[in-house]
Amino acid sequence: MDAIRHKKLEEQLREEIASLILSGEVKDPRVGPFVSVTRVEAARDLSAAKVFVSIFALVSDEVPAAPAGASAGQGKSPVDEESARLDRAAEGLNRAAGYIQAQVGKRLRTRLTPKLVFVADHGIKEGFELNERIKGLFT
Repeated sequence: MDAIRHKKLEEQLREEIASLILSGEVKDPRVGPFVSVTRVEAARDLSAAKVFVSIFALVSDEVPAAPAGASAGQGKSPVDEESARLDRAAEGLNRAAGYIQAQVGKRLRTRLTPKLVFVADHGIKEGFELNERIKGLFT
């Protein structure tokens, strides 16, 4: 398979998986509408595909804010909580991978549907942290 067709197929996989998540067809409670598919890396023979997922920032009604006088040692920080939510979402998607793979196979109508493996993508969070460190150097 040539590189252009391979990239197009990866993009189609990303779009179809994202639409399944966004439409709520994945019933796992760990997978919410704030889960996004950042990229897909498919094997050359389309036998397997890694699906990288991320989540949007914390929503105020999901995680209560700490009271003004609360100590920093209580509970997890918002960044740790977001990372844990991302890991739980990836676990939930891996549990539903068979269903997602079947639905993607029906929609794409390709000869082979790759075996999907969902991976938590912490790259976006790390990029923001690096950006904040760089800003801190100049202030």
